[in-house]
Amino acid sequence: MLKETLAKRDLLPILKMNDGRDVTPELWVERRAEMLDLLQKYSYGYTPECLGEGTGEVIFEDKLAYAGKVTEQHINITFNTPSGDFTVYTELYIPNGVEKPPVFLNHAFRRVPDRYIPVEEITDQGFALFVMCYKDVVNDNLHGDYLDGLGKAFGVENPRTDKTQWGKIGMWAYAGSRALDYLLTRDDIDGAHTAVVGHSRLGKTALWTAAQDERFWCAISNNSGYGGAATSKHGNGEHIVDFLRVGSWDWYCENFKDYKDAEDDKPYDQAHLLALIAPRLMCVGSAVEDAHADPVSEFLTPLHASSAWELFGEKGLITPDKLPEVGDHLTEGNIGYHLRAGRHFFSREDWNCYIKFLKSKL
Repeated sequence: MLKETLAKRDLLPILKMNDGRDVTPELWVERRAEMLDLLQKYSYGYTPECLGEGTGEVIFEDKLAYAGKVTEQHINITFNTPSGDFTVYTELYIPNGVEKPPVFLNHAFRRVPDRYIPVEEITDQGFALFVMCYKDVVNDNLHGDYLDGLGKAFGVENPRTDKTQWGKIGMWAYAGSRALDYLLTRDDIDGAHTAVVGHSRLGKTALWTAAQDERFWCAISNNSGYGGAATSKHGNGEHIVDFLRVGSWDWYCENFKDYKDAEDDKPYDQAHLLALIAPRLMCVGSAVEDAHADPVSEFLTPLHASSAWELFGEKGLITPDKLPEVGDHLTEGNIGYHLRAGRHFFSREDWNCYIKFLKSKL
């Protein structure tokens, strides 16, 4: 059933070089570069060269937070840009009594406290939590407002005359990598086991962060939809015209707009994005009533991308030969997937699914 369902989507191949050669393990680095280039050129824009690793300064600490169970730190992450040093305020929550816990790096909509971030549940289960609010990196005012944050620091203009210049998803992802620079220097957490996680537009960001930066242990996408885990080819969710209507086209490069009337003919696909994470861990979460995110496409895309994991002798998404039902939680392979009831939201149920998946891989 699933083989036929995927065939109807006619998705672009993963294991085929641009010149038609079959991809072998020896060709993977070259194939990875091809897919990365397509995504930068036509979707997210080209990420500027890193001008220096991020460093951190703890500006506040409470070693007895959350009933004494958690050390809470507020940290300024600083890194160099063409306009000089740039600093992002962040928060780190470390469970007391856990030696070198693995880390969630959460691209977040708001600082703590927030309904999407159950700090105590996460830390009670032995994970550290690093929170970076996306608007502290660059605004999300839409329609090409690059007047603050990394947009200003890197001199991005509106309109962008270079149609491949990066958009805001790229900027949020870049800041995530500079935060990882710092996390990897700490000896009280396990920075090498950092999972980057986000919801909605920040689920797109989490995937793009890990696709570019192979130091991340895992990428987690919650309800990310178009531009994230869901293929747009013959999909039933959002379309480019929706981004153009509301102004969120500035999350992407200018070339992104060019396929608004030919989405099924794009030279890249979101399965390419997911394949860039292979053979590392990845987890995708969907909600059955989240029509804009297209949960069927969020399932089929990692299924198609699984061929990249198989190239390395690893299992991608392991699933019965059927579309998922509410309550299904697939964790056997290096790609996890779950479908829950309800709408577009980052729920505790989602967090617990991701924690369960990662615990099974530690």
